[in-house]
Amino acid sequence: MSFELDLLVRNASILTMDENRPRARALAVHHGLVFNLFDDDHADGLRGRTEIDAQGATLVPGFGDAHNHMAGFGLGLAAVDLSGLTALAEVYARIAERAATLPDGAFVLGTGYDDAALGGHPDRYELDRAAGGRPVWLGHRSAHVCLVNSPMLALLGVLDGTAVVPAGGVVVTDDAGQPTGLLEEQAQQLVGAVLRPVPLEMLAGALTRASAVYAAEGLTHVTECGIGAGWIGHSPLELAAYQRAADAGELRVRVQVMPSMDALHAVAGSVEDPHRRGLDLGLRTGFGDDRVRLGPVKIFMDGSLTARTAAMHEVFCDRHSHGYLQDDPEVLRANVLNAHASGWRIAAHAIGDRAIDLILDTFEEAQKLHPRPDARPRIEHAAVTSPEQVTRMGALGVTPVPQARFLYEIGDSMAAAVGPDRVDRVYRHASFLRAGLRVPGSSDRPVAAGAPLLGIQSMVRRISSGGTVIGPDERVDALTALRAYTLDTAWIAGEEHRRGSLTPGKLADFVLLGDDITTIDPDRIGDTQVIATYLGGTRTHGTL
Repeated sequence: MSFELDLLVRNASILTMDENRPRARALAVHHGLVFNLFDDDHADGLRGRTEIDAQGATLVPGFGDAHNHMAGFGLGLAAVDLSGLTALAEVYARIAERAATLPDGAFVLGTGYDDAALGGHPDRYELDRAAGGRPVWLGHRSAHVCLVNSPMLALLGVLDGTAVVPAGGVVVTDDAGQPTGLLEEQAQQLVGAVLRPVPLEMLAGALTRASAVYAAEGLTHVTECGIGAGWIGHSPLELAAYQRAADAGELRVRVQVMPSMDALHAVAGSVEDPHRRGLDLGLRTGFGDDRVRLGPVKIFMDGSLTARTAAMHEVFCDRHSHGYLQDDPEVLRANVLNAHASGWRIAAHAIGDRAIDLILDTFEEAQKLHPRPDARPRIEHAAVTSPEQVTRMGALGVTPVPQARFLYEIGDSMAAAVGPDRVDRVYRHASFLRAGLRVPGSSDRPVAAGAPLLGIQSMVRRISSGGTVIGPDERVDALTALRAYTLDTAWIAGEEHRRGSLTPGKLADFVLLGDDITTIDPDRIGDTQVIATYLGGTRTHGTL
């Protein structure tokens, strides 16, 4: 063969994730695609314009993350980092330190605080003092609640009673009826009216910062779960920020973006047109290219376990509450049915078993009314599932998207919420596989650490930070976990024909690792070195 390949990688231990050719020694890349694989370093005598001696490193397909919040993570990198703190005094000290650098009236923003680790939520009045009267917003690690101080409550209209709290949200008050500063779920939209929309340049910069972190962790594709509207969106123009970062060559990962259900609206068209609810121009799931593409529409059915706002059939063990849905059940049902009928794939956030029952009923109804064989409905988190619900999900073909890393980082809090009789139902994995379902790997970053190797380790070990094994029968082996972060993340995105395995003709997205994570001690998986990451045959991280 007379031509030169763009890239030839030799002397690698390649795990292709292609069952027809599971292992290889050399990888040839041309025009951004896998050209071929070889069983020896000779590679049939081919040459590449760039040739790499992998020095025996393990080479795997690029990792995907089926559920993360990239813009929020990137913006959070510029806020006060409160993650890992264990004393409220530390929170106040960090807020005071940042406030001292800001002009009067400037917003002080912090992210990642954990009330379970701190022994409670920060006090609104202590935040007033720490910030010197400046408005303060603190994001909880769950992202389902936030804490604001008195000046911010005044700006929101909470103190004078003019604020209108959206359905599905709660402004928490104390025994005297005074706001504590804690805003749950949809009540966070009140803050959005003050802090958003975020300028496009700031959003694009946040994506640039985030993607550099992602590439260093071996990620080549992520799904952004909720943009454009609602308490989770940052700007009605949010999609343009991804395009701007991609056009500037600063987006180091491929991104599928989920518009929030709140971003969809009635779209004028012929009465004969089926796509009557969506985005302007009739855009829907699948529009875009290999760098930025529209994914499913995201809808919130309920809240979170850590905030005790998930909709449960039985009360939480440490709080006499069943949690709550994000809206009237009929409103939620109608939104899903309309989006499905308009051709959208649906990603429903449902954590509590009561919310899961509602969305399973709705998915079943949607398919009966408007059959779509490849709709690939998905439940984000699917956190607490009964055996009957798992069986039903398998029968309906509803894909769960749980986050195994939660088991380590917030597993003890979740176990306290559901108690010993239900803890084995939390964030299942093996049971879903036995029901014939795929389990895509994901993180929900910044709620939990987003490094795929940490997620893989947690799929295998299922150990909390306190040392408790949560659902031992839900453990999977490392190869199954690797599949979750490669083939299965590609499949749930509808892109299994383009990525997920190192197969000739697919995108040349791959990672070089310092160890074979399928054979080493599981306790070492999370510490495995990411030597280099390649996107379409172009290095996005590392020096090899």
